[in-house]
Amino acid sequence: MSDDHTRVQEFFTARAADWDSRFPDDGPAYAAAVAELGLCRGGRVLDAGCGTGRALPPLRAAVGGSGVVVGADLTLAMLEAALRAGRDRGGRLVLADVAALPFGSESFDAVFAAGLVAHLPHPAENLRELRRVVRPGGSLALFHPIGRAALAARQGRRVTPDDLRAEPNLGPLLAGAGWRMTSYADEDARFLALAVRED
Repeated sequence: MSDDHTRVQEFFTARAADWDSRFPDDGPAYAAAVAELGLCRGGRVLDAGCGTGRALPPLRAAVGGSGVVVGADLTLAMLEAALRAGRDRGGRLVLADVAALPFGSESFDAVFAAGLVAHLPHPAENLRELRRVVRPGGSLALFHPIGRAALAARQGRRVTPDDLRAEPNLGPLLAGAGWRMTSYADEDARFLALAVRED
């Protein structure tokens, strides 16, 4: 495992036990972001970097009982927290790295990724891997329940022009990975970039 992956695992392992209690009011923001993904009943969706599984209940509600919801995360402690919270009822939990997902090509209609993009060790490659598992015309949602500037202020830092989530950086990054960005919102209360897989 690379040093990048080890650092990500250590970061989230140390925070898994109290992750949900640190951010108790994010549920409605997750539900609103899932609604914008435009999932259909019976759809197949991957929550990439699912963490404690906070998106799994609204994803399950969107695709219904006949749909498929899978939450994948690199950090075992996060998946264990999702199990303790009962979120495995919303979808199947899988220990997996977004660099090499254990799913066939075109397995999903959509990918939801909350807080993931900033932690990707190789963003272009990792976004191509997410594209691989989505059918042509399928969707990607890159979400965070707080905007870039508000998050930077919370962390005592400044937003920099090289932030890959900045619209001028993210659009070309997605395009290079086979996605076409269809909308972009970076507000105090949320960050949400939606994209469609190009054929």
